[in-house]
Amino acid sequence: MSKVLKGKVALVTGGSRGIGAATARALADSGADVAISYAASTDKANAIVKELEAKGVKAAAFKADQADAAAVTKLVKDVAAKFGRLDILVNNATSARANDLWRMTEEEWDLAIDVNLKGYFAMIREATPHLAGQGSGVIVNTSSGSGFGHPSAVAYSAAKEGVVGLTRTVARELGRFGVRCNAIRPLAIGKSTSEYATATSKWADVMAITMAPRDTAAPYEQATPESHPPAKIAPMVVWLCTDAASGVNGRTFHVRGDTYALLSEPGPERVIVREGGWTLDALDEVAPVELVAGLENHYRLDDRPDLQVFEP
Repeated sequence: MSKVLKGKVALVTGGSRGIGAATARALADSGADVAISYAASTDKANAIVKELEAKGVKAAAFKADQADAAAVTKLVKDVAAKFGRLDILVNNATSARANDLWRMTEEEWDLAIDVNLKGYFAMIREATPHLAGQGSGVIVNTSSGSGFGHPSAVAYSAAKEGVVGLTRTVARELGRFGVRCNAIRPLAIGKSTSEYATATSKWADVMAITMAPRDTAAPYEQATPESHPPAKIAPMVVWLCTDAASGVNGRTFHVRGDTYALLSEPGPERVIVREGGWTLDALDEVAPVELVAGLENHYRLDDRPDLQVFEP
């Protein structure tokens, strides 16, 4: 494999398993020295480090709670001290709890936001002096297709969609310093059933019905550990870190199995203008024809009365 990243140092958060571990391996295959951070399993993290070192690169693991700003500051400082520099940041760590939105606790909400959004911001903030200071660097953030709308995952969806806004803003703010920032919305299926997946399973029918009209590539159809392993996500992450992607900044990619897609940026679909402003009467006359013609509420589920019973 081409050593296109030789001489670069990458930090992958959540790098002891899943997409993070697959990304760490792919970065090492491309010649980068790799630091991984992890939250719990030291044994798994150390095993990944041994794998990476066997590829002929320098590697190390650092235990850190990404939701703790002080821990993030220490993590980046320790990585820079050990490796001498930092060129690539892959924000991949994640944590969330599934629950009906009317049952979701403040603690469950805070967990998702703190790890998946605040934690990503904190990592970028601490990495910026290293990247911008040297005039080059790449950040890849892990968002999610859940941001399109994911019943039972209101906190996770909000956090991961926030990551997209974070990515666009970081790209614009740091682009002038030679730093690029992009995001992926990956789908990878682990071989073991997670607590999160089990908790969301009761929503399978609702997700299949409500997601399909919004996103034909929704992450709920024909996805298996065999067809959608973490290893199929990693090449896109690594490619975004290479000079071949030097013109890519502030963009988001849907990455699932054998399919990679560049997602369009949001913009107006239809526009109406009325000099002097709008009134309700004017909107009643114009909006149904020129602004919202053809739109339907796909989420009522009128044909599934069994899914309409509210259980507080």
